[in-house]
Amino acid sequence: MGYNDYMNIKGWLKKQKGNLRRIKLKNWMLILVLLPLLFIDATLYRNNHIKMTELRDAVLAADEANDDALIAEGLVDLKEFVFSNTVINIVEENGEQKIGFGTGPFYLEHQYLRAATAALEAAEAKLSGDENPNGNVYGMAGDTCKALAIQYGWTWDDANFINCMVTEINKYPAAADIQDTIIAALPSTELFRHNYASPVWTPSLLGWLVILTAIIVVVIFIKILIFIVLRLSLLFV
Repeated sequence: MGYNDYMNIKGWLKKQKGNLRRIKLKNWMLILVLLPLLFIDATLYRNNHIKMTELRDAVLAADEANDDALIAEGLVDLKEFVFSNTVINIVEENGEQKIGFGTGPFYLEHQYLRAATAALEAAEAKLSGDENPNGNVYGMAGDTCKALAIQYGWTWDDANFINCMVTEINKYPAAADIQDTIIAALPSTELFRHNYASPVWTPSLLGWLVILTAIIVVVIFIKILIFIVLRLSLLFV
């Protein structure tokens, strides 16, 4: 490389550095816009999380109130909100807390217990017939479990009472032939476990503000990177 070429390159680099400095959109201006944008983004994310929590708590409250119609209505509202908004949530998975998108898993315990109790009541008709050589197996199991329920304060739809009934019924040989029927009649817990995932981005006010925030961050990064490259280039030419 000749001396003239060297001077031309150095002159061009200095010119580019000067042009970069003369750009009207300064980094400090971008940062002044970026800071309130970050605050607004965080606020909207927080509002979405609060709204999701309120809708999910309403479903759980309806479950405790044994109102299946209200549960169904609440699940629809919760699902529609989560599917149309970005909801950041801290969920527990395998004993570890992780950041996820959506409601996280929640379980309608009371609705399950009601369904399980209904299944046991249906099994009572099969176990209480005169053809049972051990007599009313369901009744005998009930006598045992009711005594335990009084002792420990269980209610008729308590999970402990239901488990006691199933255990006691299965102790009788005559109940062996319908054991599979009882197990099949009990509903799967997965039917009462819900977990709605939200999209990472939606075409909403929050979604467009997040894109604008990302663009500003990228522009600031590129401007800083170009400045550093030009600065280093001048040191080696």
